[in-house]
Amino acid sequence: MKTLIDSTHALIGGLAAIRRQFNVPEQFPPAVLAAADSAARRAPTAHVDRTSRSFVTLDPATSRDLDQAFAIERSGNDLLLHYAIADVAWFVEDGDAIDREAWQRGTTLYLPDGKAGLYPPVLAEGAASLLPGVIRPAVVFTTRVDGDGHVHLDGAERVIIRSTAKLAYDSVRASDLPVDFDELARRIEAAEARRGAARVDPPEQEVDALGDGRYQLSFRPRLRAEAQNATLSLASNVAIADALLAAHTGLFRVMPEPDQQAVQRLRQTARALGLTWPEMEPLVQFEKTLDPADSGQAAFMLAVRRASGGASYVPYREGTVPWHAPMAATYVHATAPLRRLADRYVVRAALAVANGQPVPPEVSAAFEQLPAVMAKADARDGQIDRIVIGLAEALMLQGSEGTAFEAVVTDADEHGLRIQLCELPVVARVRGQGSKPGDRIRVRLTSADPLKHVVNFERAD
Repeated sequence: MKTLIDSTHALIGGLAAIRRQFNVPEQFPPAVLAAADSAARRAPTAHVDRTSRSFVTLDPATSRDLDQAFAIERSGNDLLLHYAIADVAWFVEDGDAIDREAWQRGTTLYLPDGKAGLYPPVLAEGAASLLPGVIRPAVVFTTRVDGDGHVHLDGAERVIIRSTAKLAYDSVRASDLPVDFDELARRIEAAEARRGAARVDPPEQEVDALGDGRYQLSFRPRLRAEAQNATLSLASNVAIADALLAAHTGLFRVMPEPDQQAVQRLRQTARALGLTWPEMEPLVQFEKTLDPADSGQAAFMLAVRRASGGASYVPYREGTVPWHAPMAATYVHATAPLRRLADRYVVRAALAVANGQPVPPEVSAAFEQLPAVMAKADARDGQIDRIVIGLAEALMLQGSEGTAFEAVVTDADEHGLRIQLCELPVVARVRGQGSKPGDRIRVRLTSADPLKHVVNFERAD
């Protein structure tokens, strides 16, 4: 980890400039805030009482916008995952001021100096959030998970729940979690492995505010509790996707397999990493043999992810099976409606389908419009993340021009090498060939420009 002391307020000024560049909203319009205040007082009247069931949440410790809570029970050899999703649609009506503003935003934006929410805090961190010890409306999807990890959506209902605990990734104990939590995660992970899912969760580069003008740039490895919690969301999203596909409706998250040219490049990458990929074996079959715990094999799995192109949203189309290659499944986003606009509509469609009701026409119409809205929001989110990291890296390294650093090669292509510094949480590119992922090299810092959010290195060996 590395702490930046922002004594000159350069980082604060840079973040303010990024907000201006991308038109990050500073606050909600008064009409939206007034509508949210009114909506927050809406009592749940179309909901079944499930407050006797012991739901818990598991999130980052500081989170207040809690989309999901879960409970687990046995049904013979099967496990039933009761996944409660914040019932945002109960508070937000089609075409109202809150809804119109959400369509402008698309997602919640997270920056080190604060977030720009999809919905006003009175809803996102209050009336709609599944906070502990208070009654909250939710949509509960019950997913049956058999001994092999296969999932099936057993039902969905609007309920009121009372979460019994707000658990945090970095402090949760096994005794805090529902019985069979570990077994449920194991089954889902085993099913992913069998179907050839190529989901890799490398450490993430992050900038976090520590207060008093201090920021921390670090690589945050994914904690085991976080990875296990993700399997619950993934299982629910796959089960919901299967149900929507069978009903000939939905908005799906898709990501293609690499094309043939990309596969040929991947074969070169495999050779560089010392992996044995039989010539006649398809990529999807080879991926099933890989172990993400092995650094070389994990590097190859990440190369596959990059070669596949970006993920996107598509509405249901007759005769087409929407496919998410890294998941090796048909997949939707339904479990984060407080943070993603699309999820609110997928939840509404799945609730209708699970109860034998027609999907509301306004939801079907939204499925046609959402891909463009979400693509724009996703692109903006990615750009902001990259620029924020670049700003922090440049500020950290400013004044060290000419210094040599030890680095590890994480990727190599025709444009040069992608490197990670050994002593600092910095990722960069450097020109040069003759090295492969995993090699240690020496690089020299040639420039660090906070205004342009870039750092440049050259080979020093």
